[in-house]
Amino acid sequence: MRKEPRSVRSNQRSRQTLTAKQKRELARLAAVRDDQIDISDVPELPPAAWKDVVRGRFYRPVKQAVSMRLDADVVAWLKKRGKGYQTRANRILRERMLDESRRA
Repeated sequence: MRKEPRSVRSNQRSRQTLTAKQKRELARLAAVRDDQIDISDVPELPPAAWKDVVRGRFYRPVKQAVSMRLDADVVAWLKKRGKGYQTRANRILRERMLDESRRA
């Protein structure tokens, strides 16, 4: 008996555009400085709670296939650590992107 593949249903709400009121509210919240946010009712986690944390475990950005022409020595450098050279390249580019966006 052939098993049908499971379908993934997206959240329809995520496809809706924001109303002007929602955009104003998000802009107002984004303007609040971190030191102005009251977190007194949020308990701080002990260091032991963070020992097995894995960054990106639940969030996966959408990947887009691209074709790039890179210098051969750059590709060799990325590949010399073994499998995962595309992931390494993505991580390097993401770090640079975030660094530049922090400076802007």
